[in-house]
Amino acid sequence: MSFYFLQGIKDMSQKLQNVRVRSAPSPTGDPHVGTAYVSLFNYAFAKNAGGTFILRIEDTDRSRSSKESEEAIMRSLRWLGLEWDEGPDKEGDPGPYRQSERFGIYSKYGQKLLENGSAYRCFCTSERLAALRKTQQAQKRPTGYDGLCRALGEDEIEQKMAQNEPYTIRLKVPAEGETSYEDYIRGTITFRNPEIDDQVLLKSDGFPTYHLANVVDDHLMEISHVIRAEEWITSTPKHVLLYNAFGWEQPAFIHLPLLRNKDKSKISKRKNPVSLDWYREKGYLKEALLNFLALMGWSIGAEREKFTLQEMVTHFSWERAKKSGPVFDLQKLDWLNGEYIRAMSPDELLDRIVEEGYTDYTDVPRRKLLSIMELVQDRMKTLSEFDESIGFFFAREPYDAETLIPKKKDASFTAEVLEALKDTLEGVEDWTTESLEQALQAFCEEGGWKRRDVYMPLRVAITCRRVSTPLFETMEILGKKECLVRFQEAVEKCENKG
Repeated sequence: MSFYFLQGIKDMSQKLQNVRVRSAPSPTGDPHVGTAYVSLFNYAFAKNAGGTFILRIEDTDRSRSSKESEEAIMRSLRWLGLEWDEGPDKEGDPGPYRQSERFGIYSKYGQKLLENGSAYRCFCTSERLAALRKTQQAQKRPTGYDGLCRALGEDEIEQKMAQNEPYTIRLKVPAEGETSYEDYIRGTITFRNPEIDDQVLLKSDGFPTYHLANVVDDHLMEISHVIRAEEWITSTPKHVLLYNAFGWEQPAFIHLPLLRNKDKSKISKRKNPVSLDWYREKGYLKEALLNFLALMGWSIGAEREKFTLQEMVTHFSWERAKKSGPVFDLQKLDWLNGEYIRAMSPDELLDRIVEEGYTDYTDVPRRKLLSIMELVQDRMKTLSEFDESIGFFFAREPYDAETLIPKKKDASFTAEVLEALKDTLEGVEDWTTESLEQALQAFCEEGGWKRRDVYMPLRVAITCRRVSTPLFETMEILGKKECLVRFQEAVEKCENKG
């Protein structure tokens, strides 16, 4: 373990007296799984340290931000159990918690940077900036502002302002030297100042960019630890320079590994579902989704993969955080969700399915639904699969005669099997799983039939599917009368096919 990491842990321990962290999503679309991922780590760390978890809405993008998106974010985080201590609906002293309600604050601090020489006015037009970028790209040079307006004298600035020329306010990055900061997962991270762009802080319309608003809000809200995704690593030196320019103490910086697709690219909706609404609608348990997201960037130890949110809070330590980019593997989430489903009692699972609206069969007697649940629970990966798995119990589903025919057999053979089986089924008096299994076994042995040639067409006849719940248990639940009606329909399908 590196000296820098140990030093970082030591420094962090000094900050744990008053832990304040925040999740700061932008309300520009569906609630993103990445928002839940970052929020989870902020929440777990804060609760482990007895600190405060804040939700801040960063809605400075006027064209894309919406109230509907903000509400969806809050609804999704609450569904997951990541309740915040301060936020838009839980005002505290450093509020308000929407950046759109804090614009006057940013203007004041932008002016302070101009006054102390840490920022400057830039009068470059969008056309000039576009041309500059195009030239840099053509010459295969790094893109960024060339600092033209840094050299403007006071007289030139006053003249342009007198003519009402629009301007932005840019950060004046030192032309030489380096900017470093400690990341408590990754150690010391250093950037050469000439490689850091003179970032726009306030736009020409007075609206702040992410960088200024983020730093000002984190300071005023007394954020002790900035926990966010690693995509912000390259932005952090700009934030460090801003803290220095204001003369403020920096928070601790912690950058989580990005969620990635299988090809190691950043997770995106083109290759993976990213909306939290999608995961809820598909029937993923919030416990499983949180567990899965935790595994993306952290380990509870002892090779355990299944643990609760409370266990994560109890055992939380940054020493167990991961550096490498985790692969967002839906197959693993399916497996983990299935593990949670199988760990529930049938009663508990049915309650969750009913409460969260995953079944249309609420008018069916609970006792019958529980009997069916015992047949499907071990096969379910998501809550939404319950209704998908049991529809044939309540209505006969359409199927072709071809579905009845076993491999390498024909319709006449299948009709012969079913016709021979008819008397056996009608003769079963005690319509139970055990009696049915014994009767079918005797039928195969006495008639010299292969089980696969009998059971497969019978399964389709009863369930209308080649893959279904256990055959004899299903027949017991359906009852003799319904099974015989379905069986006769199958016989007629085969006869007509032949």
